[in-house]
Amino acid sequence: MKLLANENFPRLSVEFLRSVGYDVAYVAEDFKSISDAVVMELAIKEVRTILTFDRDYGELIFKHNHRPPKGVIYLRLLNYQPDEPGRLIDELLKQDLQTENLLIVYDGISLRQRAY
Repeated sequence: MKLLANENFPRLSVEFLRSVGYDVAYVAEDFKSISDAVVMELAIKEVRTILTFDRDYGELIFKHNHRPPKGVIYLRLLNYQPDEPGRLIDELLKQDLQTENLLIVYDGISLRQRAY
C-alpha cells in the first residue's frame, strides 16, 4: 500500500511502516513546509493514502472538494510513543481497512468513517 505521511506524523512511525513493507512518502523529508492543499494534490497524483494528525483535511475534503481517491486517515491520539501511530496504522491496514474515498478518524479506540 502507498502512504503519504504528513509532516506532523512521527518519523519513527514512518520508519516502522517502511520496515514492515509499506511504501511511505514523507512530507518532512521531501516536501517540507508545503500546504495541506499541496499534500492533497500530491496524494492524488501519486495515488497514496494520507496519514495525518491535522484535522484541516476534513475541511479540504468537504468544503474545498479535494478528494484523494485513496482516502485520509486522521489520527486523534493524545499521548503516544513516536512509533505508536505507525503500529496502529499497520494494525488497521492488516484488518483490511478500506480507505478509498473515505475520511477515517481514529483515536486508538474507535474508528469513524465518512465517505466523500
